[in-house]
Order: sequence, then structure tokens, then C-alpha cells
Amino acid sequence: MTTQPNKAEALFRPFKIPGLSLANRIVMAPMTRALSPGGVPGPDVAAYYRRRAEGGVGLIMTEGTWVPHPGASSLPDAPRFYGEDALAGWSRVAKEVHAAGGKIMPQLWHVGQINGAHPNPPNKGKRVGPSGMIGGMGVLPTAQEQPSTAKQLEEVAQSFVTAAESAQRLGFDGVELHGAHGYLFDQFLWQETNLRHDVYGGDLARRTRLAVDTVRGIRARTGPDFPIVLRMSQWKQQDYGAKIANTPQELETLLAPLVDAGVDIFHCSQRRFWEGEFGSDMNLAGWVKKLTGKPTITVGSVTLKQDLIASLQGAASETEQNLSRLLALLERGDFDLVAVGRALIVDPDWPIKVKAGLEHEILPYTPKALNNLT
Repeated sequence: MTTQPNKAEALFRPFKIPGLSLANRIVMAPMTRALSPGGVPGPDVAAYYRRRAEGGVGLIMTEGTWVPHPGASSLPDAPRFYGEDALAGWSRVAKEVHAAGGKIMPQLWHVGQINGAHPNPPNKGKRVGPSGMIGGMGVLPTAQEQPSTAKQLEEVAQSFVTAAESAQRLGFDGVELHGAHGYLFDQFLWQETNLRHDVYGGDLARRTRLAVDTVRGIRARTGPDFPIVLRMSQWKQQDYGAKIANTPQELETLLAPLVDAGVDIFHCSQRRFWEGEFGSDMNLAGWVKKLTGKPTITVGSVTLKQDLIASLQGAASETEQNLSRLLALLERGDFDLVAVGRALIVDPDWPIKVKAGLEHEILPYTPKALNNLT
């Protein structure tokens, strides 16, 4: 095997913020697999994450994990981040990743109003959301319940704080809050699903209240140097063309309270990383970094042709030689870290191959790969 000159040097520079030092700029994106029976991650899950660390990933974001709140979960075999059995499993995961030289954060997750959209949700009927709407995956809400009370929302925020404290105690390197794709925090941010007129609703800044309270609570309980990452997106599973912010000014209004609350890194999810926002050639991660000065993670079809949604619908995804475009944006300073999902999930040696100039040897992603991973 003949290696080529390394054109991806920018991906392999160290990255550092208070409380977090990474060997390179490559992040494993969170990807739900529902392979933790009863919500408990087993030795196979620990081996799966260790293998990606051995392959050269700088930071692993775990698949979404349920916070300890009755309405959080919608998949019975997706992992939870509470209970002695599940936390023992996650302790094993963290130790295995660290033994392989990697860093790891759990993604903390609450599905909000779409709880019940799957055939066998653990907590069907115990929904939480901004305006009492009920909506499944990929459809706008059509049914109505009572909006969540302020007390219920305070309990939700506390459930994230409790999970973050557990992560710190188990030795994880920070936490990521899932605030994207139409899940709970995103339901409050998006005007289509947040019709409230109290402190949790109204203009864009007020719609950040639940996320802000959660971040502040985590920061108060974990200290100043425990990294908090917030994953955000414009698109929703209910509307791929959705926009929370239509202008840079609106985006700045959204971001400012979150920065003040203590977010350290923004993980900016796009279906295709090369698509610009606001009529520019700068993507969402680029704009967020420009407006906040905070580090950002970009993600979306890195070295793949098909975007995530198409692959979830069963389409195979051939590899795509788009690394040079990604590197140009990274070198320009648009973002700091690059999250790789499906390409890495099927090929744990993705970082090794990229570093060696062997992009053409990256394995193609297929939907079946999610059910047969090592």
C-alpha cells in the first residue's frame, strides 16, 4: 500500500480549550443505533467506541442517550444515561476510549413532543413540549395536548443537569446537548412549534430560555472547565427547509443568550457541509463562529454523496471526493472541528486513511452497516 503526501494536515492539528485537549480536529458524530437492550450499553458498545478511538478519532460524541426524565425516550433499546446498570456500562465505554487515547462525550437527548412516534416507546403519552403539540418524525404536529407547565420544564432542565453530573463523575470529557433536528430544545427554538407567550416563548431570544436554563444549571454544578457542546441545526426532521434564523442578525440573537449561559462549542448540523447560509459561501458553522467567537464543529456528508436523510430512507451512499472542499473551509478558519458520521461508522480507519492520503480507499456507507458494526 503506497501512501500519498498528506494534504489533510489541517485535520490533524491539535485543538485545545479550557478543560479539553484533542490530538486532532476529527469528531465522531452521534449516530443512533438502538443496540443497547433495555437502554444498557454492553461490552460490544464499549468495543465499538474504542475501535473508533483506535482508528484515530480525536473526540467521540456518543449516540443520543436518554436523560432521566419520564418523557425523554422514544426507543426502548437506545441507551439511557441514568440507572446503575446503564451508568456502569457507560463507565466501561469511557475507560475503553481513554485507554485507546481518545476523548469522549455523551450526547444527552430528550425527544419532547414526538415521544410516541415509534411503535414501542418506553414512555408513550408522557410528552413534553412547548405548546402541547404532538408530531411524529417527518411530519408537522397535528394533534394537541396541554402545553407543558413551567414546573415540568424546570424538571426537564434538571434531568439534563443530573445526567451531566453523572458524565463528569464517570470521567467523560464533557457533554453534548442535542438541540437540533426537531427534538425538545429545537421545538422551543422554532417558531412553528413554540406558540407560548410566557418566559419560554415569544421572540427568538426568549425561545432560548429552556436551553439557557439547562446550560446554566450544568455549568453551576460541573464547574467552569467541564466542556458543554450544543448541537443545533436549521433543518428539522419535520421540515428539511426550515430556518430558525433567516438573517445573520437573527442568528446572533439566538446565539447570544446561549454563549452567555456557558456553551463552549457549537455543533452545527447540516445535511451537506458545503451549503452556505444567508446567500454566502460560509456554512452554518462558519456563521456561528463569526458571530460568537466560539469554536464550532461542522458536519454533513463528509466524503459521501448521499445526505443523511436519503441514506436513512435506504439509499446507499458512494464515497465522494469532497475532502479538498472541506479542508479549504477549515484552512480559511470557518470552523474548528469536523464531525464525520456515516463514513466513519462504516470505516473506523477513516482518519488513518485520510492522514495517509488514501481517501480513495474509504469504505462506502450502506444502510445495513448500522446493524452490523464492530
